[in-house]
Amino acid sequence: MTTAYERLRDRSAVHIWRGRSPDTLAPGDTDPLSEEERQRVRRLPDPAAVRYAAAHAALRRVLSHYLGVPPGEVVLGRRPCPRCAHPRHGRPRIEWPPTDLDFNLSRSGPHWLLAVVVGHRVGVDLEGDRSLDVDGAAELVMSAPELAHVCSRPDESARTGAFLRCWTRKEAVVKAIGVGVITDLRPVDVQPSQDGPVLVEHTEPNSPDTWLVQDLPMVDGVFAALAREAGAAGPVEIHRYEELVPSLETGVLVA
Repeated sequence: MTTAYERLRDRSAVHIWRGRSPDTLAPGDTDPLSEEERQRVRRLPDPAAVRYAAAHAALRRVLSHYLGVPPGEVVLGRRPCPRCAHPRHGRPRIEWPPTDLDFNLSRSGPHWLLAVVVGHRVGVDLEGDRSLDVDGAAELVMSAPELAHVCSRPDESARTGAFLRCWTRKEAVVKAIGVGVITDLRPVDVQPSQDGPVLVEHTEPNSPDTWLVQDLPMVDGVFAALAREAGAAGPVEIHRYEELVPSLETGVLVA
């Protein structure tokens, strides 16, 4: 492991990496991808293919920063779903090299966000500020207190912001658990009237019941939130992916 991994572990920290996918891919941009990922890129239309390839290549490069192996040698898989135990439904994980590093990736348009921790679960979500039917969507995913908070906002822009704050917090929790979109989000009350961090309770099989949830700084109109196990209260450090780019040509990224 690298000194970056040791610092992350010793401080019980969460490292957040922010990035933005380019409009086109340059030669070598897809080199770290697995064959399965390359096949998916070939099936996707542009610009979705470029955004998927760039984000997943960046994911592997960031993980190599902590693992001390070349990005293309990192083997990714999934944990079994906590509800149905299906191996394709659960949280992503690192299958090789052996490690207790945990991560979660979220993408919205060209933007991506990656959370990395050691020894516990983490979830992250980001959503672009976009036009949507807030009233209709809120009724489908909000608890009664959340719905009252969103509807009490003074104008459409404020209601949209309140909705996206709720949505990203909820998605961060269910992504940390590993149940995703199959979850009824209404019982996941994320207390949007509180700036946070807030404690959110949600019970699923073989998962913690309480999560520490907080908003992340909004950049370029993108809302984001982080969820981690309630007992994990180390610092949250935010980095730009561009900080690592000068080191990429060396192959293995070290601190």
